[in-house]
Amino acid sequence: MRKVFVLFFTLISTLVLGQDFGAADFSLSVSDKETTVGETVVLTFSTAIPEGLHIYANAGDCEIGPKKPWFEENLKLTDCQFVGAIYDGIEPHKYKDDLFNCNVSDFADKAVFKQKLKITGKNPTIIGEFWYQMCSDARCKDFGYDFTLPALSVSGSVKQTTPVVLEPTEPVVDETPSETVDTSNTEESVESVATPTVKEGEVDYSTYQKKSESDANGCEVKTFEGSEEDDTFTYWGFFIVAFLSGLLALLTPCVFPMIPMTVSFFMKDGSRAKAIRAGLIYAFSIVAIYVVIGTLVAATAGEDAAHFLSTHWLPNVFFFLIFVVFAASFFGAFELTLPSKLVNKVDKQADKGGLTGIFFMAFTIVLVSFSCTGPIVGSILVESAGGQFVKPLVGMLGYSLAFAIPFGLFAIFPNWLNNLPQSGGWLNTVKVVLGFLELAFGLKFLSVADQTYHWGILDREVYLGLWIVIFTLMGIYLLGKIKFAHDSDTKFVSVPRLIMAILTFSFVAYLVPGMVGAPLNQLAGYLPPMSTHDFDLLGTIKNPNPKESNVKYGDKLHIPHGIEGYFDYEEGMEAARKTGKPVFLDFTGHGCVNCREMEARVWSDNKVLRSLKDDYIVISLYTDDKTIRLDKDEWYYSKSSGKQITRLDKKNADIQSCFFNESSQPQYALLDNKGNLLQPTRGHNLDVDEYYKFLKKGVKVYDTRMNDGEADANEE
Repeated sequence: MRKVFVLFFTLISTLVLGQDFGAADFSLSVSDKETTVGETVVLTFSTAIPEGLHIYANAGDCEIGPKKPWFEENLKLTDCQFVGAIYDGIEPHKYKDDLFNCNVSDFADKAVFKQKLKITGKNPTIIGEFWYQMCSDARCKDFGYDFTLPALSVSGSVKQTTPVVLEPTEPVVDETPSETVDTSNTEESVESVATPTVKEGEVDYSTYQKKSESDANGCEVKTFEGSEEDDTFTYWGFFIVAFLSGLLALLTPCVFPMIPMTVSFFMKDGSRAKAIRAGLIYAFSIVAIYVVIGTLVAATAGEDAAHFLSTHWLPNVFFFLIFVVFAASFFGAFELTLPSKLVNKVDKQADKGGLTGIFFMAFTIVLVSFSCTGPIVGSILVESAGGQFVKPLVGMLGYSLAFAIPFGLFAIFPNWLNNLPQSGGWLNTVKVVLGFLELAFGLKFLSVADQTYHWGILDREVYLGLWIVIFTLMGIYLLGKIKFAHDSDTKFVSVPRLIMAILTFSFVAYLVPGMVGAPLNQLAGYLPPMSTHDFDLLGTIKNPNPKESNVKYGDKLHIPHGIEGYFDYEEGMEAARKTGKPVFLDFTGHGCVNCREMEARVWSDNKVLRSLKDDYIVISLYTDDKTIRLDKDEWYYSKSSGKQITRLDKKNADIQSCFFNESSQPQYALLDNKGNLLQPTRGHNLDVDEYYKFLKKGVKVYDTRMNDGEADANEE
């Protein structure tokens, strides 16, 4: 039955998640080029392993499972014979495989296998193949390496020249001492000590807590000598998204027809110089108006307000409903307009002329176009409301620049107006497509509320099912098979609409495997985590007997990729002390988009995942779970806020604020067993190699610091 089960898993993995890959580039060397008859030499088969793949090694006790390396069954040897079987040339990674229910071993980055060969004649030769199994996270393939024995200089009397046919033997791990182990790659071979270096009770891990309500001691922020992480990428990424949103807003029916009308107004006095000046002031005014809106959002959404907006069910459900209303407006159910009195009053100011008139003209277009741009601007502000002071400003600057640039350019180059396409039904098509997108992205806010309160109404497969339906309907609409109230008659499908439909249906095809457990890493930030997926067929096949978690809060909280860790700071630190391992501290949240993206695209990397599992004790601290209350004997007063802490999310946020003076997620900190930093903390950064170096550097510093008995390597 297990064979059938494994075969079925392999088939599903190949069809759903399969990513093709080729053979590794093996090479063969021999220990001695000069030898004598009767002596034994060692053959070494070695290769670099492509990123994301691994090759199974020899150590293990599986009766049915991963294939260990082997020689072709009809391999022919002349004047030589094998002694024993293939063995591992470097130490492999060993672990318990839940699928095969046995102990296995494999190599990542580099594989080395060795085989002893006894010389029995003057002209030793080998004809055949060396076979191995190489796998990704989704599939495995067998490869053969054709090899010939390098030329050897053999002396001594000939004792045997009869060709020998190799009989297949069960591979075993050679117990040869360490001279056969390749330790040239010192960074890869670094491992932390596995014995406690801190005595029980020696360190107080709860220094973020007041000893009593009247305790006046403040927090001691943990620091590490070196530069802090740069958030430039995050802001630039958000700026680009906002800028693209501004370009989309230009194509809406409320804005596009106003471009030539507005620029023509600037040209009415015949002076091109004045038109250029007026157009630039007009564009600058639009930018200023939108940035002021962003400033007001930033000024009113302080740290507590931002946390409330991003995690509490009330604002998230409200945001979801707002997106539904925006989508209905785009579909033509009704028009979102500001009060006519306000628009008319501003329009009268625009008639006065001069700089004031130009500014109010800009204000007028912002107000008049609100029925089309309001949902887009609202989406940007809602996305940025989860935090930092700068983010709303960056979003509004990017959006308004894209929105304002055409007005300035057409004022400078009025002849370009002749090349603009005529406004018409295609503009409403853009509006309807935006409605579908608003509806799809609005689900994210309902998902955040669902996860932080564990309602269980929008699990991963339900979320994916809704997206599949929404984008399927969008593709059908683009093909002209669905018509809304304001749509023009579509006599034929244009090439752009066909291309958009193809892209939309291709996206739907990408979503479908997610219904049975495909990770869909590119969408990780927007989808609920895999732990909420009830119909996880691939996960069930891969791990048919999941372990019951016996760690604190393990019944409600999860760490992805099968990482076993902790969710309580003190429990995790004590486990690290007992095992003598460093700590990987992960400040995360159910609604953290960047956390899910990091876990899907960085943590899933083979070498990163192994380091997290083997080198560290992982502690994931959720800062937005609203359902877990601390036991009454664990309540305390915060050194940061002075408030009494009674809930787990408040405690975890308090730890982050007190120890690291931060409130945004993700934040990753590497600690020794005394709670001191091993490296500067890191945030959202998708560079896998840099992240792996970050982990390995932490292990090196830990080994040096704890073995030398240093309390803190950063002290004088």
